[in-house]
Amino acid sequence: MAVVRLMSARARSIPGARSLQAVDILLLVYLAVVSVVAVIRLGNQPATRWLLLAHGGFLLLLGLLSQPGLSRAGKTIRTIYPLFLLLALYRELDLLNSATLPVYDHVVQGWENLVFGRQISREWWQAAPSRFWSTLLHTAYLSYYFIVAVPGLYLAWRGNLVALRRYVLVVMTTFVLCYLIFIFFPVAGPYYFFPRPAPWFTDNGPARLVYRVLASGSSFGAAFPSSHVAAALAATLAASRISPRAGLILFIPTLLLTVGVVYCQMHYGVDALAGLVVGAAVAWAFTRIPVRENEKA
Repeated sequence: MAVVRLMSARARSIPGARSLQAVDILLLVYLAVVSVVAVIRLGNQPATRWLLLAHGGFLLLLGLLSQPGLSRAGKTIRTIYPLFLLLALYRELDLLNSATLPVYDHVVQGWENLVFGRQISREWWQAAPSRFWSTLLHTAYLSYYFIVAVPGLYLAWRGNLVALRRYVLVVMTTFVLCYLIFIFFPVAGPYYFFPRPAPWFTDNGPARLVYRVLASGSSFGAAFPSSHVAAALAATLAASRISPRAGLILFIPTLLLTVGVVYCQMHYGVDALAGLVVGAAVAWAFTRIPVRENEKA
């Protein structure tokens, strides 16, 4: 994560930018890249013009949050705000990666055959049919929101802004890396590519809720790597650094989520493996940055 620190150091050397945090620099660079891509794809995807407007709104928001003299509550919002932008950043991908763009599922399916010897996401639930596992693993799929949000909200409630700042940076770095791959290497994934599982498999409350969420909020081309798996693992490892007990509690739903995205035919098996690699790599990289006890909260 030396790059993030270098960008942060350079930004702080610019007059008027001393209030920027590392996660702000990360988001500014990411949104700059997305803006360039949006302009390039504007001819084929006119809706990308709205992304440029939204990015202008982000600059306004960042300016408001960077004002000096914030109260304790204001500093907390200032620190945790990137987590509340995640849904909007994810939805941007659907505008950038329309169904008219080429996808690389054939490449990932080749990797799938190489690693597993078959299309495991399409065949696993058929080879081991289970209403119980369908219910449990669709529930685990939904636990992703809990895994990512709860540690940040807990740190905010405890007022530990130093730990919160580091946690948010780990999570957002993981998402940004995944999102950049989605933009330049879009993969539709089994959810789009294969026929839906049999009705009996999805005839349970958690599965119906998952499909309702995906129908209203899924982004095309965002399969490889699995950002669900990557962010869940990064969040779990980051939380475990703060509290081993919290990490242990989050480990179980993270494990079930990793299995569930494949068994429930949401991601290819290699999507999940790549997500584990990204999440673990980001979390490990940030362990190399020592915590500074005198860091300003």
